[in-house]
Amino acid sequence: MMTMLCGKQLILATKPFAKENIRQSWFYTLSTLTYILFTFAGIIFIPYLALKICLSVLAGLLLVRMFVIYHDHQHHSILIKSHFADFIMTAFGIYMLAPTSIWKRSHDHHHNHNSKLFSASIGSFPIATRQKFSGMSVRERTTYLAIRHPLTIAFGYISMFIFGMCIGSFFSAPKKHVDALVALIIHFVAAFCIIFFAGWQLWFLVYFLPFTIACGLGSYLFYAQHNFPGVVFATNKDWAYEKAALESSSYMVMNPVMKWFTGNIGYHHIHHLNSKIPFYRLPETMEHFTELQQCKTTSLKIKDIVACLRLKIWDAEKGRMTGIEKA
Repeated sequence: MMTMLCGKQLILATKPFAKENIRQSWFYTLSTLTYILFTFAGIIFIPYLALKICLSVLAGLLLVRMFVIYHDHQHHSILIKSHFADFIMTAFGIYMLAPTSIWKRSHDHHHNHNSKLFSASIGSFPIATRQKFSGMSVRERTTYLAIRHPLTIAFGYISMFIFGMCIGSFFSAPKKHVDALVALIIHFVAAFCIIFFAGWQLWFLVYFLPFTIACGLGSYLFYAQHNFPGVVFATNKDWAYEKAALESSSYMVMNPVMKWFTGNIGYHHIHHLNSKIPFYRLPETMEHFTELQQCKTTSLKIKDIVACLRLKIWDAEKGRMTGIEKA
């Protein structure tokens, strides 16, 4: 009878998969950037509005894929010894309003403290216990629920990237996050130039709609991968890295098309178990380990999206996330 791996043994067993194929890494990076550039070119030069809108939606989805590639580079899982890759990713981070100084710090904190109760919610959605929520003032409750509101997530472009990632980070530590100011200046100057020289329609199609789709989908993926029915949260003393990866991170079931657009980020439990595994090796890692196939799942189906968005607070007595109806 085969022994099931667990804990640190399982992490160590995944190490052979944490090796990139440099040619693959470059191919996926450069091809995705090329698709993005051709899509924007199509929006600009194709005369048919319906096709322009379709290409604008496609651009938003491609930006999600490129962001996952950027995210992998920040984890040092791909292209870590290339100065050219560093330049590309730094520029892309600024373009996407997620500069490296902010993203690296907040996302590393998220990985090291994922699903901890009573920990700073840096890089994560805040979690309140039922007891804590009951003791909040009206203003505190309103703020807490506003951060987790579906509209806040859907308009992550404004709420999380412009305000949270850039404005908030810059004003909290101006010297440390000067790249946030650079990102904001470039973003709004470019938007103004597009509107001034080419009009509102082109700005909407090459700027607002792609950013809204990319940031909104990205924000929801980040939310649902750690706020889903069956998720487990733990006090700091009961928390363990490998346990948090497997019990507090979901496998998001998707069709092959969405897996491609989201760069396999749905294999989130594996990513949290070993963030050095390149995104294109996550499926084979899951296929190799029976332990990783016995995971908690969610999906992009409407019923699963609604179920995730209804979760607001951690009920310690029931050991699960719930709504606030009885709080």
